[in-house]
Amino acid sequence: MFAFGRNWQRFVRLLDDNRIAATERYLRGMLQAERLDGLRFLDIGSGSGLSSLAAWRLGARVHSFDYDPASVACTAELQRRFCPDGARWTVEHGSALDADYLRSLGTFDIVHAWGVLHHTGAMWRALENALIPLAPGGRLVVAIYNDEGLRSRVWTSVKRVYNTLPGPLRVPYAAAVIAGFEGNAALRCVLTLRPHHYVRSWIGYDGNRGMSRLYDWIDWIGGYPFEVARPEGIFDFYRRRGLTLLELRTTAGLGCNEFVFEAPTRPAVTSDPASRPAVPTNGALLSL
Repeated sequence: MFAFGRNWQRFVRLLDDNRIAATERYLRGMLQAERLDGLRFLDIGSGSGLSSLAAWRLGARVHSFDYDPASVACTAELQRRFCPDGARWTVEHGSALDADYLRSLGTFDIVHAWGVLHHTGAMWRALENALIPLAPGGRLVVAIYNDEGLRSRVWTSVKRVYNTLPGPLRVPYAAAVIAGFEGNAALRCVLTLRPHHYVRSWIGYDGNRGMSRLYDWIDWIGGYPFEVARPEGIFDFYRRRGLTLLELRTTAGLGCNEFVFEAPTRPAVTSDPASRPAVPTNGALLSL
């Protein structure tokens, strides 16, 4: 299994206000809310702790957990740096596959699992478990890698090889993989007279979620276990459990499809599958 936390430890050292603000904007956009005051926010697989920090700064009461001890340490470091008294923010070790642990946490208004559950080795069980702490009427935010068929299977092999290599060989292997993609990206920026945008993406941050291009690449190449799903698969999975799709952002490539679902306030009645609305896959944001 890839050591996600070690990668995030390097990222956390570069964390600045711009990255934090970008993640706050992302959460506000996905949840369609300017503030989260008084809401309980569960961050499943908190990783660097950046999403937890953004939710805390927006006023939420945050509970963060991760399976990787190094990721727990990253989140705890952000808590120490920005919230030294620990008010409204708990950080601990836990697993998305541990149903008993999730039951012990109580219920949350927002359950957030961005780019996490497909790395558990049992994605569909993790998606099911994410409902355990979701309060009636609460919102579930998940992001799952898009199923690109053969391309996804090729990337699975790339990731598996990375994790079987001895440590000294991983960096040149990752560099070789990155070079083929980044050469094209750099050329496009030069041809469109925007080379500064490309440089900024490496030394700066991703204006969408506050992530770093370099650490996203390492996370992507090394990220194993690795599972994927079509957007309609995730939609149908939660529809059958009574949830309503509120927001959807799809990707045309190998990135994550992002979903916001709302839990029913009472037990749902299963509808006729034939009445299921079509799920768009054009990369647009859908509000229902």
